[in-house]
Amino acid sequence: MAAPKRQDTRKFIENLSGAGKSIAVLTSGGDAQGMNAAVRAVVRMGIYVEAKVYFIHEGYQGMVDGGDNIKEATWESVSGILQVGGTVIGSARCKEFRVREGRLKAAHNLVRRGITNLCVIGGDGSLTGANLFREEWSGLLDELLQQGLIDEEATRVNSELHIVGMVGSIDNDFCGTDMTIGTDSALHRIIEVVDAIMTTAQSHQRTFVLEVMGRHCGYLALVSALSCGADWVFIPEMPPEDGWEDNMCQKLSENLADKKRLNIIIVAEGAIDSHNKAITPDYIKDLVVRCLGFDTRVTILGHVQRGGTPSAFDRILASRMGVEAVLALLEASATTPACVVSLVGNQAVRLPLMECVQMTQEVQKAMDEKKFEEAVRLRGSSFEHNLSTYRLLSNRKADSELPNSSFNVAVLNVGAPAAGMNAAVRSAVRVGISEGHKMFAVTDGFEGFSKGQIEEIKWGDVGGWTGQGGSLLGTKRTLPGKHLEQIAEQIKIHNINALLVIGGFEAYVGLLELSAARGRHAELCVPMVMVPATVSNNIPGSDLSVGSDTALNAITDTCDRIKQSASGTKRRVFIIETMGGYCGYLASMGGLAAGADTVYIYEEPFDIRDLQANVEHLTQKMKTSIKRGLVLRSSAPSRRLLSPPAGQQEMRTPMRTSPLTSSTSCTPRREKGCSTAGRTSSVTCSRVELLHRSIGTLAPKLPLKPSSGSPRRSRSLTKEAVCSRTPRTRPACWGCAAGRWCSSPFLGSGTRPTLSTGSLKSSGG
Repeated sequence: MAAPKRQDTRKFIENLSGAGKSIAVLTSGGDAQGMNAAVRAVVRMGIYVEAKVYFIHEGYQGMVDGGDNIKEATWESVSGILQVGGTVIGSARCKEFRVREGRLKAAHNLVRRGITNLCVIGGDGSLTGANLFREEWSGLLDELLQQGLIDEEATRVNSELHIVGMVGSIDNDFCGTDMTIGTDSALHRIIEVVDAIMTTAQSHQRTFVLEVMGRHCGYLALVSALSCGADWVFIPEMPPEDGWEDNMCQKLSENLADKKRLNIIIVAEGAIDSHNKAITPDYIKDLVVRCLGFDTRVTILGHVQRGGTPSAFDRILASRMGVEAVLALLEASATTPACVVSLVGNQAVRLPLMECVQMTQEVQKAMDEKKFEEAVRLRGSSFEHNLSTYRLLSNRKADSELPNSSFNVAVLNVGAPAAGMNAAVRSAVRVGISEGHKMFAVTDGFEGFSKGQIEEIKWGDVGGWTGQGGSLLGTKRTLPGKHLEQIAEQIKIHNINALLVIGGFEAYVGLLELSAARGRHAELCVPMVMVPATVSNNIPGSDLSVGSDTALNAITDTCDRIKQSASGTKRRVFIIETMGGYCGYLASMGGLAAGADTVYIYEEPFDIRDLQANVEHLTQKMKTSIKRGLVLRSSAPSRRLLSPPAGQQEMRTPMRTSPLTSSTSCTPRREKGCSTAGRTSSVTCSRVELLHRSIGTLAPKLPLKPSSGSPRRSRSLTKEAVCSRTPRTRPACWGCAAGRWCSSPFLGSGTRPTLSTGSLKSSGG
């Protein structure tokens, strides 16, 4: 497959123009959470560049039928849909579009409205149909001309049809993208059910068999099993070997002997054995009851996985993809092949549509031919790593099979608690034991280390840790600088050969202090590794920190509830303060996911004139049909112009860990150039800028070039100029995953780069 096409962000900020063009957006196939966010992004980005944007209701069926199914979209027509699951413009299967006569009707309906740019949100079948439609376009126009339905001028003006696809599928079964729209939300639904089941299963010592969606792809089953620490998982890409029944029953029996009160077995609906025979939940239940006599229950989740509100990850992913899709349509030429917008690493990129479709079809072909290892490889590195990680963490080797090692590894948590810390500790302990190392747990961070609070930790000691929030080891913000001698002494006493520190910025600075002290203490000359775990997501060198996704979901859920509470009132503005300190990641991304009107963060300086402009914007907004406002503020203490409101909503660390946080914490390694576990919700600074300015403002158009009138960068939400920012010097570190500067009292001063980052604003979501 060709290398992903990465865009120069400055290019489209300077040269965007869709004047005279028409763009249509449709959703097809099965619905998925996040589709509405993608529709919203396409509409607002299209209007932002002065193009006409149309809804095509009911998918391809609406395109064939025409009439009221194709309507022009407005800025306000997509307000309030960001947090809505499914697709508000409808989706339907269409047999007529599969034949040429149906596609001829669809072409006529598009030409009548001058639509030559089509954005399709759906699965591989929907995208394949769109590509066929594009290939036949010239022939369809000629046929319409011969029938007298259009004239030669219409044929000339509409001679080219440009297609861009976005994959909306909860199964994550499309090759070429790390994540499809809707998958993360479906994982949330599964984990919510698993968390609820675990309490009743522990009460009665039961075994639960859960069937999740995934007729041809086992991604949901695999990642949910990894996230909740399931005892066994069945997926179609890797059938169990012959004799799996005895192996599974033996493991369940061992769990009972270890006094484990519950067993969780997850089955993809397309699970098969090595002879292509279906493995059903009822078969597994009967097997467990017959062989072990365990009280066993079956739960089939079904379409619950498709429902509910989209997660923060899906909202941001869909918004990024929608903006990139419009850019691709504007830059397309007659020779540009149809493309699909994908997530590769941490970038929204464009890939040839049919190459991705063909690779997706190759996976099913490999499975039909029983080439299961090839099918896993074709699924991508993220799928491979998740599968190998699950096997490593769920299957304990016998002591006789372990490698001989005299290596002792100490694991500790440092800094504020973050969801996913326990999952990271569990993963580290079990990986270390599998390699033959002796693992030690340090309680209460560096302070506990200095006091000798160190104990060996075994495989079973971390059972059930995956979904628990906080830090079961205990964590403190204490830095090691004042305890260097005591820590060195404890390393010598326990013969520690390596340190694994899981934590936030205090952990980062602590390791720097330990490293700097190696010249004075030879005991500190051991390998030291840090796993970033902080809700603020402010660790240098990391796209996504453990815990930040869970915190972002907590913020988004709270904003949704606040917006819903305002639905019965008029002319009300809510100001919400989030955590994050000097890093505006949570506020910025939370505002993007929740559809906030504006966001105030430390990285973007503002003054009283900016506040006045924002108030004027809200005043104008209250005159429209959307009579509410939402403002997010980061908790940085340096901005006293906007004081925290009375009864502020500060987002604390949630108790339940999100699937993304759990699976990222469990993954012991990452591929170079890719985000951990193939997934992340952070964005580069210039991408945030374009998203904020294009899909989040009330004004349909902002000046694309900086104004020369003032060195101050305006935060106006109206059509005022966006001015360049005056750089200033202050203590800083390149630490924010959003590509911004973060203050740090521990590092030297540096000059902040001049950026023209637009504020995050929206007309009611």
